[in-house]
This record gives sequence, structure tokens and C-alpha cells, in this order.
Amino acid sequence: METFPAMPYDEWVDTKDTFHRFAQIVGKVRLAASVRRNHWWNVPFHLTGRGLTTRPMDGFCIDFDLVRHRLVVDRLDGRSADMPLIGQSVASFYAGLFDILDDLGIHAEIHAVPFDLADSTPFAEDTKHAAYDPALITRYWVILSQVAQVLERYAADFCGKTSPVHHFWHTFDLAVTRFTGRKVEPPAEADPVTREAYSWEVISSGFWFGDEERPWPAFYSYTAPEPPDLTEHKLWPDWAAWIPSGGSHLAVLRYDDVRQADDPVDTALGFLNSAYRAGARTTGCDASGLASPDGVTDPHLRHSH
Repeated sequence: METFPAMPYDEWVDTKDTFHRFAQIVGKVRLAASVRRNHWWNVPFHLTGRGLTTRPMDGFCIDFDLVRHRLVVDRLDGRSADMPLIGQSVASFYAGLFDILDDLGIHAEIHAVPFDLADSTPFAEDTKHAAYDPALITRYWVILSQVAQVLERYAADFCGKTSPVHHFWHTFDLAVTRFTGRKVEPPAEADPVTREAYSWEVISSGFWFGDEERPWPAFYSYTAPEPPDLTEHKLWPDWAAWIPSGGSHLAVLRYDDVRQADDPVDTALGFLNSAYRAGARTTGCDASGLASPDGVTDPHLRHSH
């Protein structure tokens, strides 16, 4: 199996747009039913051996089985129900999920409109988005799984406060965030999502599948709040770049460039580490003190190496 299979944005944008809304519906149930965690760590999905999971919530769990292409709802009392993902519009998916929840005695109230998407048609009315190509969705999950292993390897070298490797359903990216240990005061005018996400200084890294503005998948990194002179630090490899994004900058390495490298995994890791070093130097983060090479903090093991 190819480590990083091709995923041209134009080839799967219709399926992506539909599944993104499926994910937001389930994600909003997760948001409503889970215990709140710092920086919204309760909200994202985690990967499984077959797809994505909300993880257990208040007596139930929802999984996307992207091998069988089914949505599965399990109760902790052993009851279970599922429905197909293939052949659904957003409206029918929304209705089918809430029928299952009702049948299982699960009550969840959500704000049933897309979050931060250009087309904000309420889920119950959205019959336009109805594309679901199972081959493309399986490839999406394979890429998520492979990229997650790269991010886990990257995360291993840092022993400070760090997020899990998790899949944000609202922005449709896979991310891991390192915290420098410095608290910040987000702008009062910032929305509540942003204020909680960025109440500490972060160097965040991940992968996203592209959008209309940038129709190509890519690895990325950013430092927030962005320190002065961040973009003056060189990225690796040479074809990585700092690009403007919402008043700050993203370090970006396109996925297709990684795929063509002699060693794609080492190339992705090298890029992520170069972007982290830029953020660490410009924030004054104690990169040496927060290092755990190969995931090891035991001084006896470290000295033996």
C-alpha cells in the first residue's frame, strides 16, 4: 500500500463537502454530550482501526466505520444501531442519525447548521450535498491514518503540554499542538472558540485536505500568537513556504511534494521540526528542556543512548 496515496482536491471535493457536513453533525453531538476539556480537546474525533470515533460520551459512542461505510451508534448497555453512509444526502443523514438517537433513548440538542462553511444551509434542509464515493472516503481515511502516524512520531519528541493527535470536524484537519507553557490573553473581541483554543501560546502542526482558497492538501504549522520575525526563519525543505493566513502566517509543505520525495515520512517530519524550531526560537520556548527524543524522558535510558 502506498504510504501517501494521491488525493487531488478537485477529484473529491463533492464527496469531501458532503462528508464534512456528516462529520459536523456527529461532531456537534459530541460537543453537546461530552465533558468540556481545556482547549476544546473533548470535541475532535480520534482515529480507529476502521475510521473515526467520538469516543464514549454520556452512555453512548458514535463511530464512522469507513471500511463498511456505516455510521454506528453504541450504547453502554449493549444496544446498538447503524445506518449506511452511501446514498445519503446531508438531510437524510441528519434525520437518520437523530431517529437512531431517539430510538436508543439518547437526547442531544445541537445547533443544526454548518460551522464556518460558505454554504450554511441547515442540515435538515440540505439535499444538495449528497455525494459519497466510498473509494475516495476509504482513501481519505487511509491518508488520515498514515499522517496520524507521522504526527505521533513528531509528538513523541516533546514532553511538555501537548494535545492528542486528533481530527477537528469543523476545520477538517488533523492536528497536534505543542504548548510553550506561557499563558496569553486573547483579544476580548475574539469568539469563545478562539479564546479557549488560544489561551496559551502554541506551536501547532497538522495536515488539511485543502479548500476553495487553497485547493491542495498540505502539511502545515503555525505559532500563535505569531511572534515577530517568525517568517524570517528558514523552513526545510527548500520548497516549503510561509504563506499569509488570516493576518498571520502558515508554514506549508504541499502533500504532493511530500509524496514525490525519496523518503516522504522523513520529509514531512523534517518540515514539521523546522517549523517548530522557528516557533520555539521566536517565542523563547525552552525547546531543549521540553525535548524527549524518541519519546524518552527516563534519564537512565537517555544516557545509555
